Amino acid sequence: MVAAGKRRSVIVAAPPKPSFGQLAGLHSVQDDLDLKSSVAFVIDQDTREVLVRKNDSAVLPIASITKLMTGLIVSEAKLPLDEQVTITEEDVDTEKHSSSRLKVGTTLTRRDLMHLALMSSENRAAHALGRTYPGGMSAFVSAMNNKARELGMRDTQYVEPTGLSSRNQSSAKDLATLVNIAYSDPMLREFSTSPGTHVEVGNRLLAYNNTNRLVHNPNWEIGLQKTGYISEAGQCLVMQAKVAGRKLIMVFLDSAGKLSRIGDAERVRKWLETHGVPTHAPVVPSGNTVIRQVSG
Repeated sequence: MVAAGKRRSVIVAAPPKPSFGQLAGLHSVQDDLDLKSSVAFVIDQDTREVLVRKNDSAVLPIASITKLMTGLIVSEAKLPLDEQVTITEEDVDTEKHSSSRLKVGTTLTRRDLMHLALMSSENRAAHALGRTYPGGMSAFVSAMNNKARELGMRDTQYVEPTGLSSRNQSSAKDLATLVNIAYSDPMLREFSTSPGTHVEVGNRLLAYNNTNRLVHNPNWEIGLQKTGYISEAGQCLVMQAKVAGRKLIMVFLDSAGKLSRIGDAERVRKWLETHGVPTHAPVVPSGNTVIRQVSG
């Protein structure tokens, strides 16, 4: 019981911050697959045939999908992977104040930092990769944006290497281009799809797992992947995967709910495995969404 004269304090949680996609009304667009992501884009990697399209030209924050470009820039720079890199105060997240088990003073190889950034979306690891690039962080961000322009990613801009900033933005079409290029890099394929790893930090052995539970699923054959989340971006997922005998590139952005991006990938996979997609299938519009008509 509460004593007379005393009031029970009630803590009211703040409502979740709406994503850019929610603010733009993108979630009101309906589609025949009942996708929970406000943006979706699925193409055949070999033929470039578009299989699923939903708000694919919308430009939104991309959260840690950013780290695919970070990894690509580091890999193409041919920087020594065995070089020791120390986490500094500069790598601490002052944007979202996210936590990290890589304490200031931790020293790991550039290879380990790449692995943790791509597999476990480790923000301090990704920031340290940019900070230690020749010319420093400004040169690294310039390299990211130059690479985007080189690839024809006209809807894309980067301001930092982690994805914590909502000013890192892109479209689903551009991200499909990035996934296709990143897939050609064996190290990015290996690190992004690794189920887990251990790293030695001082006298401790830290275990890290993949942020994408589908890499553990035997029903999936994933060649490259990256997840992402900040409140402005919602839940995001990009993948290269083989489905129904076809190599696909999948992009899901601004999904509401922690498991909904995974659910959307499963919906697309089951749809393709059940129906298949004939060559030159007609396009059927559904609002601002387009999917390929399939035969039953």
